[in-house]
Amino acid sequence: MDSAEYERKIASRFAAFDQDGNGYIDREDFSGAAAALLAEFDTTARCDKGQALYSGAEAFWQGMAGIADVDGDQRVTRQEFITGAVKRLRDNPQRFAEIARPFLRAVIAIADEDGGGVTPSAAERVLRVLGVEADVAAKVAAALDADGDGRISEEEILSAFASYYVTPEP
Repeated sequence: MDSAEYERKIASRFAAFDQDGNGYIDREDFSGAAAALLAEFDTTARCDKGQALYSGAEAFWQGMAGIADVDGDQRVTRQEFITGAVKRLRDNPQRFAEIARPFLRAVIAIADEDGGGVTPSAAERVLRVLGVEADVAAKVAAALDADGDGRISEEEILSAFASYYVTPEP
């Protein structure tokens, strides 16, 4: 994939983070996603899992801002997002996974409703809450269970997340 194609791919991922559609990514997009996930899984913000989710969302925001918020205005524009991904993440997708890990770990704790791991149906619910269309969410959630055991591991989620957002497709 050449640089122009890669930039187009990354630009298409911007909308997933711009939860409120205002044209930039900011702290409110992350806290809004956390609130929506808590509501979907009937979890209170004050419980340990709720607090972990908000802390993870803040850590994710701080990591993204550190990579992409070039002008320091606490907002990441579409161009800043593209530039940050191309310059800082393209050759190191694991860095993105590490930035996302606290948030994803907290999402996993909330979506693991029976203590046995995240099921594809719970992963589908998470994806829908985060703005993925229902038919796509169902396919992605099923594919995340790579070993077919009915549960999705943290590493499977992190790997897929990093790959989707920053790894060039073959």
